[in-house]
Amino acid sequence: MARRRFRSNQRHEPTTERSFQEYILSTPAPQTSRTELLRLVRGGEDTFLELKVKLSNTEKIAQEIVALANTGGGVIVFGVNDQLRVEGVDDPESVQDELVRICREDIQPPLVPFIDRVALDNGRRIVALDIEGKRRPYRTKDGRFYIRIGAEKREASREELSSLLDESRPIRYENVPALGASIADIDEAHLWSFLREFEGGAFEEASAVGYPTSDVLERDLLLATTDSRDTVPTVAGMLLFGYDERVAELLPRAAVMATRFSGDSLQSPVIEKEKISGNLFTVYESLTRFIGRYCDLREVRPRVTSEEAEPSPVPARANYHRGVVAEALTNLRDQPSRIHIFDHSLEFVNSRRSLGFSPLAQKAIRYGIPQQLNPQLAALLKSEAYGLKLPMHGLPKLLSEAKRFSGRKAEFVAFNDEFRLRVYGV
Repeated sequence: MARRRFRSNQRHEPTTERSFQEYILSTPAPQTSRTELLRLVRGGEDTFLELKVKLSNTEKIAQEIVALANTGGGVIVFGVNDQLRVEGVDDPESVQDELVRICREDIQPPLVPFIDRVALDNGRRIVALDIEGKRRPYRTKDGRFYIRIGAEKREASREELSSLLDESRPIRYENVPALGASIADIDEAHLWSFLREFEGGAFEEASAVGYPTSDVLERDLLLATTDSRDTVPTVAGMLLFGYDERVAELLPRAAVMATRFSGDSLQSPVIEKEKISGNLFTVYESLTRFIGRYCDLREVRPRVTSEEAEPSPVPARANYHRGVVAEALTNLRDQPSRIHIFDHSLEFVNSRRSLGFSPLAQKAIRYGIPQQLNPQLAALLKSEAYGLKLPMHGLPKLLSEAKRFSGRKAEFVAFNDEFRLRVYGV
């Protein structure tokens, strides 16, 4: 058993707050003896250890593997009963072959198994499967996500799955199926309006007999995946083309909170607050209308007359460059985002992840070097065929145009796990 060690000397997480994976990666991997393995078994099941008498129900074994992988890794030992007695397995070679097949075919994304066959002094043999969770979240072939709590597994709730997705760095929402979604949740009118913009080129309407939404979504746009039962839209597919009510139900964290403050700080009184949800097209249009209720969006900086320049007890409506606001809105992420409208500025607050928003990457973004976690989603969103009709692309253009229009440089910072962009009005 020279490949990797089991968690035998310290079965539970270390006393520090380091995660299980950090503990594994930062601790040397000594040789694991039969004595150490038996000591591990005698401690009984916990969050990182599952004991099985034999490999009989492959579906349940796949669920156990997924649960351990999503919880940070662990070990399944075959040949030990519930009373912690070693009964052994009759054919450890066939158990190993079946475990390899399960990890390769019944789990998505496939796992690389670490398997050891151990012969004890009494002649009995056991099989130990060591599981890592480096590419989580994992799911079974029928699209179900499991986690492990103590010695028990259960299906992950929507909030727990969201946390798993947040921890993945980077996560490609264009490859992850939307949990609970189906092709019926796709707004076909919006999807086919997008496709018709490419007629005569990439898309041939004459060959699209019967409007095969699932085929086009999966094979042409790469926004759906197929499991053993049906075609399922990805998270990106739902965000781009899903019905508004279904996006709000299935992806509640994709909503944007827009707030108008009576002043120039977060401590100012709130005039109006609205939670806006739906697909990205709907969210963009709704946010534009919300901003338009309190600000004027223009192409050219307005001229100020002498009468308008005189002090007034009521602040005048601020003016912003339409293209700057449009570009800022399209950069809102698919995580909880906020828009703050103040008397003299707009603030766009997005959640962030380490990849793409490190200090070096922030510098690169200013020069137009994209740091996109979902480039396919971003490309479709900014395509003219999607319907937003964006006047410009990229943060460098946004920053330069914002300064030219208002005379003040836009503020662009990332801290407290948030990305903040503030532009000033006239």
